[in-house]
Amino acid sequence: MDTLTQNGGIELPQAGSRELFLPTESPLPMATQQLHAFQRGEREGKVVPSTALRRVCIFAATAALTAGGCYEMYEVLKVGGVTVLEWMVLGLFVLLFAWIALSFTSALAGFVVLLFRAGNPLGIDPAAPLPAIGSRNAMLLPTYNEDPYRIMARLRAMYESVDQSGQGASFDWFVLSDTTSPSVWIAEEKCFLQLRRDLTVSNIYYRHRRENLARKSGNIEDWIKRFGAGYDHMIILDADSLMTGDTIVRLASAMEHHPAVALIQTLPIVVNAKTLFARLQQFSGRLYGPLIAAGIAWWHGSEGNYWGHNAIIRVRAFAQDAALPELGGRKPFGGHILSHDFVEAALMRRAGWEIRMVPALGGSFEECPPSLLDFAARDRRWCQGNLQHLAVLPARGLHWVSRLHLLTGIGSYLTAPLWLMFLLLGILISLQAQFVRPEYFPKGFSLFPQWPAQDPILAAWVFVGTMGLLIVPKLLAWILLLTQSQNRRQFGGASRVFVGFVLETFLSGLIAPVMMIFQSRAVGEILLGRDSGWQVQRRDDGGLPRGELARKYALPTLFGVAMAVIAYAVSLSLLFWMAPVIAGLLLSIPVAMLSSRPSDPNARLFRTPEETAPPQVLVRANELAIVSGNVMASPVQDLIEDERLLENHLSNLPPDKRRNRGQVDPNLAIARAKIEDAESFREALSFLTERETFAVVNSPALLRVLSAMPRAGRSTTASPS
Repeated sequence: MDTLTQNGGIELPQAGSRELFLPTESPLPMATQQLHAFQRGEREGKVVPSTALRRVCIFAATAALTAGGCYEMYEVLKVGGVTVLEWMVLGLFVLLFAWIALSFTSALAGFVVLLFRAGNPLGIDPAAPLPAIGSRNAMLLPTYNEDPYRIMARLRAMYESVDQSGQGASFDWFVLSDTTSPSVWIAEEKCFLQLRRDLTVSNIYYRHRRENLARKSGNIEDWIKRFGAGYDHMIILDADSLMTGDTIVRLASAMEHHPAVALIQTLPIVVNAKTLFARLQQFSGRLYGPLIAAGIAWWHGSEGNYWGHNAIIRVRAFAQDAALPELGGRKPFGGHILSHDFVEAALMRRAGWEIRMVPALGGSFEECPPSLLDFAARDRRWCQGNLQHLAVLPARGLHWVSRLHLLTGIGSYLTAPLWLMFLLLGILISLQAQFVRPEYFPKGFSLFPQWPAQDPILAAWVFVGTMGLLIVPKLLAWILLLTQSQNRRQFGGASRVFVGFVLETFLSGLIAPVMMIFQSRAVGEILLGRDSGWQVQRRDDGGLPRGELARKYALPTLFGVAMAVIAYAVSLSLLFWMAPVIAGLLLSIPVAMLSSRPSDPNARLFRTPEETAPPQVLVRANELAIVSGNVMASPVQDLIEDERLLENHLSNLPPDKRRNRGQVDPNLAIARAKIEDAESFREALSFLTERETFAVVNSPALLRVLSAMPRAGRSTTASPS
């Protein structure tokens, strides 16, 4: 703390001199947590009686709905006796119906909370005057091969918003780069230096990790170990995060007034949707999201969850109690925990800290993937991370609600193959009834035959009841909108929202079977040992060539064809019964083409309040992003041609690690050999691969060799023998 200046940074250097990218280090140790060895300390959270009563109501209602649904389904299946396949169908139905019933009861609670405008336990009032704060806070923006111009645009918009609140001196800003692309890395440094010059401030910092160990969780851990002792709280962002200064200051104030709270999670609202698919996500999240979030916050209480970004965390609590262990075994189940956020929240709650959610605060935004394929690619990584939680579930000392969070994350992906199995078993039962000769007389003595029979009317009511539990929460969100005059106007009016609700429900119904196939495939691949890797997420363009679309959606389409053929072979009524699922699968390619196209930004349908009356921080971020530049194709050339950039880059490279004799970095060794073999600077660049270029950009010695080479010379990819 005493090593920092009043504005939290270093003195700005004179123009042309070297700039330090980072402040003086203030290390804070992190103790790796043991999953299967835990001793409860003095800090032990207590369940408030009202929260316990809320949970009793939620689970009693869930159990009642599940029991009713199970009974009705049994009545459908018991006619003529229950076969082995039918018992399997009933078992799957109970699991899946309970899952839907829990979501329904939680959403119903959210409807009541918002309808009667119940307050939040932290006392955060967005309409109250902005409080003054005295704590030291760090804004952490981890990034991995993202567009640096857009990242810096969002960071600058947030910085200006906090500064306008009058509390800017309480915040330092860190860009924590795990970028592996040398071109993006150098562009990040260039944008960072330009941002410092434009704002003439010194409390914005940049750190690049040479090795991105443990991905995002390792990125945050590295920062805490180097700088954590200088700060009381940290707000974790994502590359696409955006928050208003008002929200940021209120979060810091809430942490100051509630010392038992370790984490406060906001509700990020999707913005900047540019395709039909993204607009669907944006509209549904904005309309239904607050109701769902209010419900879970109501009964989660102090055992809330963490979504990995747009949340404020007490640094000391995180350092003491949230350092993640490495899971035993091989990938994809072993190694570093990918979905770290749920586990970090569970570990801090285990230590007695409160984890809270404030869905009504507002001022928190994010973006979403532009297409279903991009959504599924991100989902594949999350699926692997959530399935890793199977190893965390039996950890000692976890609160039962924290275990439920982990179980919910696992179930959100396992339900896809369960639904697929449910459908396939239903088809098998129909095939059995159609083509297997029934036994009219059971074994033993019987005066009368047992005629096979079905109850289609009761089955239809079970279907209607299940769909009702899925659709009614959406309808409740629309009814709630009718009571909110300003929100209703900014959505475009109740009638337009209702049309959007109907169309969104229809299109989501077409997309759901496709996601069922994608998620089932992801679960299968993970169970077979295939690692998801760490791919860069596309942010804007969701389009793909038609051939690529056909290849990606071949599996859902083939499933649709097979289901249609089998259903028609049984009966036309079965084909009609399965039409919603079959239609979604058969139309997966045209729906993907339609939904991934750029959408009209002025379209009135699926419009949200953030489009009608965008907050100033969003307007500013988009303005800055429009005038952004492009990443240079040759980072080394960019460095060599910009002496100030090169000087700052070299002066801020971390010192080389001491290596043992015989240990050689192959990329660095090959790059050195190629540079020695080249006759000119341009020829040397043409020899290098991206990995070799990354090694060069990390090597002051090789950069100086390159800077001294003649610029002209033959340019070829072959070298003389």
